[in-house]
Amino acid sequence: MSPRTSRIVGWTLALVVILVCASLGRWQLTRMHDKRAMLDAVAAVLEARSAVPLARAADADRARAYDWAAGHGRFVEGRPWVLDNQIREGQAGLRVFRLFVPDDGLPLLVDLGWTPIVERAGRLPSPAIVAGDGLAGASMTVRGLLMPPPSSGLALGPAVSAGDVFLMTRVDMQAIGDAAGVGPLAPRVLRLDPELPLGQTRDLDILPNTLPPEKHLGYAVQWFGLALAALVVALVLSFRSARR
Repeated sequence: MSPRTSRIVGWTLALVVILVCASLGRWQLTRMHDKRAMLDAVAAVLEARSAVPLARAADADRARAYDWAAGHGRFVEGRPWVLDNQIREGQAGLRVFRLFVPDDGLPLLVDLGWTPIVERAGRLPSPAIVAGDGLAGASMTVRGLLMPPPSSGLALGPAVSAGDVFLMTRVDMQAIGDAAGVGPLAPRVLRLDPELPLGQTRDLDILPNTLPPEKHLGYAVQWFGLALAALVVALVLSFRSARR
């Protein structure tokens, strides 16, 4: 291979690496800005706490938005819905949900909070949770944060498997509605107000089990640093080749 051909191949490879690293850095910056915007939106909603009806959860135009909501209805009888692989303060656990039918509006999934995995076999929550925690069929007024469901990530395998509970690998509204036999569900979930005396350990953190904006910024800096390093290496090798 001639020196000229080697330089062309070398610079082509370097440019590919630079473009890939720069693209990944830009993607991380986009994720950072998106998550900061979400946190700002939630902070504004929580500061105002101006409650909208639970029926607003069915508004498809606000499927990715956040609202403080309140309303009366009943919890659907039957098994709870449990989301697997949920980490809280470094401990493995599960997030527990129940279906709730408002007096006005579509059924929606209510986030009752997080519980640690007590028994590893089967990855089920404690017997009290499996038994329903006294909420099955209960009629009451609830309030909390209407929000998009947890991100599903890679959709591998079935979303729901039935046993003592409905164990979920991801929150798939279509699969939940089909398994429960209640028809279409509202596209948003209700994260219960932590001050309500029901459910499990919970808060209003909208970024559990995911990276905060600061982490995305750190990764962006790393990718841009790799792009710069690839450029420097290419320039040094090109300069040495020209001198020879």
